[in-house]
Amino acid sequence: MVDINWRTSLWQQYGAAIDTLKDAIELCPDHLWTMVLWNDPDDVRYGEFWFVAYHTLFWLDLFLTVSPEGFAPPPPFIRGSLPEQPYTKEQILVYLSDCRSRCQATIEALTEEQAQQRCVFEWMEPSFLELQMYGMRHVQEHAAHLGLVLGQQGVTGFDWVASARNSA
Repeated sequence: MVDINWRTSLWQQYGAAIDTLKDAIELCPDHLWTMVLWNDPDDVRYGEFWFVAYHTLFWLDLFLTVSPEGFAPPPPFIRGSLPEQPYTKEQILVYLSDCRSRCQATIEALTEEQAQQRCVFEWMEPSFLELQMYGMRHVQEHAAHLGLVLGQQGVTGFDWVASARNSA
């Protein structure tokens, strides 16, 4: 059997997904920040660029906490409702930086016992390790979506991130 440090491998790829999201957010020009990417039947703002970025970070943050019970994102973010004004790019980037640091620390300190801990959500009951892989896929999906939209709008510079950057 190959002896690898699975924590390092997991972080390198999770960090790459987060760094890809960061690139999309940083590349988004102000005039596209509130662009509607799709029409959400509940509220058009759920389909705006800024909200997709926030939504991605909200779930990343929640998935690092094991359980949705009692979870609340840090101020100024609100759980369960839209803010009166879109969150700013700066607010989203601070949240991203905090989530990235927390994700790295969580993965690097993860024990076998913690990795196997069951996490209960309405739609699934994965182990904590599986939840992190699920979360990584979620981050990458939305990062790629935002990058595609930027490219369609003529924004250049969005590129593949192979592994977590040393500093972000």
